[in-house]
Amino acid sequence: MAETTNARTRSGLGLLQGVALYVASVLGTGLLVLPGLASATAGPASLVAVVAVTLLAIPLASAFAALASRYPDAGGVASYARRALGAAAARATGYWFFFGVAAGGPVVATLGAQYLSTILGVDRALIPVVAVAFFGVSFGVNLFGVRVAGWLQLLLTALLLGVVVTVVAVSAPAVHPANFTPFLPHGWAGVGTAVVMFVWAFSGWEVGTHISGEFAEPRRVIPLATAITLLISSGAYVALQIVTVGALGSAAGDGGVVLLDLAERGAPGVAPILVGTVAAIVAVGVLNVYLAAFAKLGASLALNGDLPRWFARGAEDGQVPRRSLLLTGGIGAIYFVALLVTDLDLQPFILVHTASMVAIYAVGMIAALRILARGSAGWWMALIAAALSVGLLALAGLSLVVPALLGAAAALIAAAQKVMKRFFTKN
Repeated sequence: MAETTNARTRSGLGLLQGVALYVASVLGTGLLVLPGLASATAGPASLVAVVAVTLLAIPLASAFAALASRYPDAGGVASYARRALGAAAARATGYWFFFGVAAGGPVVATLGAQYLSTILGVDRALIPVVAVAFFGVSFGVNLFGVRVAGWLQLLLTALLLGVVVTVVAVSAPAVHPANFTPFLPHGWAGVGTAVVMFVWAFSGWEVGTHISGEFAEPRRVIPLATAITLLISSGAYVALQIVTVGALGSAAGDGGVVLLDLAERGAPGVAPILVGTVAAIVAVGVLNVYLAAFAKLGASLALNGDLPRWFARGAEDGQVPRRSLLLTGGIGAIYFVALLVTDLDLQPFILVHTASMVAIYAVGMIAALRILARGSAGWWMALIAAALSVGLLALAGLSLVVPALLGAAAALIAAAQKVMKRFFTKN
């Protein structure tokens, strides 16, 4: 057994791959759209939203790192909820991620398609086709497993960071102080909405919990990868929001390709082509990470009876959960159809994604308080994050309808399973 474990450890994900996967899941495609959407929603006060969510990310990321490094499990937060709060909480948490957070997959693919279509002058009617192609590429990569995806992610994350550096550098000279006034044009309600939106930007910390079993040395690598990603993602979003507000002003939210708008201000004709091309590639990278996490979670849920048992194959560390990946692709297809029906209106799907994540965070942090050693650094971070997550629940408002419906579905399935178990026991 020791020889098998050591062999798996040597072939597991290392620090560089870990940072690449974390950066892609946390920074990801949020930077392609959120600076513009948040600026349109809250004006210059969107900077307050960025800082607020950045502060939330510190205890949240730290608590998830403590959980993932000590209890590596493909079920992620659902497994922690099962351990601390019972099967009902685990099923609801798993459904929130697997069916609610899944709304973000087609959004990611569509964002990449929008950027690529803009620079190539492709007709808007072809954007869904390009988006499905992006999804298909990442789906194909994940058929070979998360470790193959991890090596690819090194290149894609390097390109992602190149986008941020390029955009900030070329658009900084176009920043005008006058664009920061009035600072609060839409009131504090606008800031609250922007905060909920930016949860998308920092909602990747839980992804690492699902693939934690694939790391070579989880207790060493996961905390380090988390700390490095915190610095990179926070710096990137603050810098991008400053140049978005300062360079574009009230026009920041007019288009769906804010990075291209910024690049055009500083380097017309050259930078937009570079940024658009790389942004499209980055969309594939983010899907690459999320599909790996969804597939592992689905297999884990099936293993615990929360999904049909047929999908459980591949839940073990080092195995490829292809059946669960097929189910993930099916859910993505349903959301793609819904996007088409709404004429590619991304904001409702972003809010479904983020509201589901807020619900997961709240349960995850409560579970962490019961699992982690009381008084440890991770426990204190979980306590702070739990309080902040409750505040985010209040801000999410009507967006919590989808998580509430998924929670109700989980409860109904549990009740039906109990009735069926009693029936077969009697007969």
